[in-house]
Amino acid sequence: MEQTNLNEKNSIEKRYSILIIVLSIVIPVVVAILFKVKLKDYGINVEPLTFLPPIYAFINGITAMLLILGVYAIKNGNKRTHQKLMQSAIACSVVFLIMYVAYHMTSDSTPFGGVGFIRYVYFFILVSHIVFSIAVIPLVLITYVKALAERFDKHKKIAKITFPIWLYVAVTGVIVYLMIAPYYVH
Repeated sequence: MEQTNLNEKNSIEKRYSILIIVLSIVIPVVVAILFKVKLKDYGINVEPLTFLPPIYAFINGITAMLLILGVYAIKNGNKRTHQKLMQSAIACSVVFLIMYVAYHMTSDSTPFGGVGFIRYVYFFILVSHIVFSIAVIPLVLITYVKALAERFDKHKKIAKITFPIWLYVAVTGVIVYLMIAPYYVH
């Protein structure tokens, strides 16, 4: 019986492994491509979605709070609450990504206008945010699949890596927005 259960868990992980690899490659590539696509260049007249940056920054903040609450829930033994909070954090990240791409497909990028040392700080935060946002995709997916497969020992081990990176991405998303917000043209 124990061997059958282990085989089922391994089967779940194997089923999702290809999907994790594909999504971990496709999402950053598609985002990078769509970031360069402007709908107006293809004759599609859409109003620029300039109202989205504060909304998706807020969603990043919500994601950060959900992550912290999720860790708090599991540390207090509340698995069901933890699961719901983590699924909500994933949903927020997906909504963020959709809004981010929609904004950049309809609006020109806003250059950072700060000068001096703050400019270096901004670009350090921005570049690290982008790099970690790419790295967190497979980490979140692997962590989630380990939980689905009820491989909680492995889930916990990878979550200790995933959590701080995902939290960093969520928090720096808000910081990047706050730093560039004065330079948005509405």
